[in-house]
Amino acid sequence: MRRWHRFAIPLGAVALVFAVTGVAYAVNEPDPSDPAFLSPLSADGIGGQRLAQALAARGVRVERETRTSDALASAYEGDATLFLPVPRVVHPDYLAMLRLMPPTTRIVLVDPARRALDDTGLPLVPGGRRWAAQAAEPGCELEEARAAGRAAALRQRYEGNGTRCYGTGVVRLIRFQSDFVVIGASDPFRNDRIGEHGNRALATGLLATRSRVVWLDLHELESPPGVTDDPGSASGVPPSRGTDPAEGDSGGDGSSDDSRSGGGDGSAGSPEDDSSGGPSASGVDGENPLWDAFPAWFWALLIQLALAVVLLALWRARRLGAPVTEPLPVTVRAAETVHGRGRLYRRAKARGPTADLLRAAARDRLAQLLAPSPEMSLVDAAAAATGRDREQIEGLLDGPTPESDDDLRRLQADLDALVEAVRRAR
Repeated sequence: MRRWHRFAIPLGAVALVFAVTGVAYAVNEPDPSDPAFLSPLSADGIGGQRLAQALAARGVRVERETRTSDALASAYEGDATLFLPVPRVVHPDYLAMLRLMPPTTRIVLVDPARRALDDTGLPLVPGGRRWAAQAAEPGCELEEARAAGRAAALRQRYEGNGTRCYGTGVVRLIRFQSDFVVIGASDPFRNDRIGEHGNRALATGLLATRSRVVWLDLHELESPPGVTDDPGSASGVPPSRGTDPAEGDSGGDGSSDDSRSGGGDGSAGSPEDDSSGGPSASGVDGENPLWDAFPAWFWALLIQLALAVVLLALWRARRLGAPVTEPLPVTVRAAETVHGRGRLYRRAKARGPTADLLRAAARDRLAQLLAPSPEMSLVDAAAAATGRDREQIEGLLDGPTPESDDDLRRLQADLDALVEAVRRAR
């Protein structure tokens, strides 16, 4: 029972730590695929209704769009902030169109992955990532960040050019004549976090620099440009990647733009490019695809499990020196000790060590009975005392290891008989 406790208690404690960690992470980690995530209509904790109300209070008009094509068409008119809360579900062709936004449009991307940054053409690379957002000081000259002060914007770090704030958790850069802002944490925009620190000031400051906000409320992978199953989308399609912004929006009916972006003949939705309509799987960004095959909590759990195994091994190997003899807490009969040790040897099938112990005990008893002289070996003295063959006695005292339990029993009987014969002869 004590041995069972020694294993069960530490393993149970480790399992409890894993369970508490997993539950806490699941509770605090929002799901971007949830329709309520950063939605201007959602009052849930992960929603963005409070942010939309704060923008309206500052006189900023919020335009909610559920299609990227409609959002791009509206933002292309200028004097707008295009807000992309979930860039990973936006098709790569649409992300590439962000390069064509006019200078009067600001684009704000929340926690974009490496692939989304590459498709957009931003010279940024995701760096280290925290388990949860940390409140940090701005540490930069960005006006919106300095006005907000300390905010929970440090989770995903980004490396590259631009004005970096909050420990590289927020990066602002001018690219393709447009104003881009990349923020690696969703906390400042969420209903349940917007009231903490300077989150409200930071979120509204980043989005309220223009007279209106085009809010893309999209949470699932969409079809590529030119492929749609809903005729209710906007008739005006933003310019394709092959159109120069100076030429204006020549795609009034969307046909010429779709053909230039590869969507007119459906090639953009072919299996070779993207069978799911989501982020292109053919893009090679130099990252190991195994990291994206499992969620972040899986890798964290795996690391904790490995650490727990190491700690358990160190705990079990806490005695690093030689065993120290200690007095027994109670007096145990010698017969019980012998029987107990014999059962252990039998369970381990240790016939070799058992035979060595029996032979060593027989040698000790023969040495006490015969007291051989230095010139005569123990085997010769036993042969002379009993009249037995010398090779037979040597085979008993220094023979091979028994191959079965029956051989071990016969060896024990022969050794006892030899010692008894010597005793009778003396």
